[in-house]
Amino acid sequence: MTRKPVDQPVQIGLKAIDSMVPIGRGQRELIIGDRQTGKTAIALDAIINQKGTGVKCIYVAVGQKQSSIAPWLEN
Repeated sequence: MTRKPVDQPVQIGLKAIDSMVPIGRGQRELIIGDRQTGKTAIALDAIINQKGTGVKCIYVAVGQKQSSIAPWLEN
């Protein structure tokens, strides 16, 4: 099975990231950093900004407490 080339950008809604490290449709993005630096907020904002675009997003909350992500699941 061959993959199609990535030629469609995905705008995540954060101008700094969209301009410096653009993400193409079909690509994966790893967000890493120290604790309390906003990694979860960036990931969830990016997912929320894809609503209605047909883009499928997967968020893996490694090491997160259920209580910290529960409010996002309700929205």
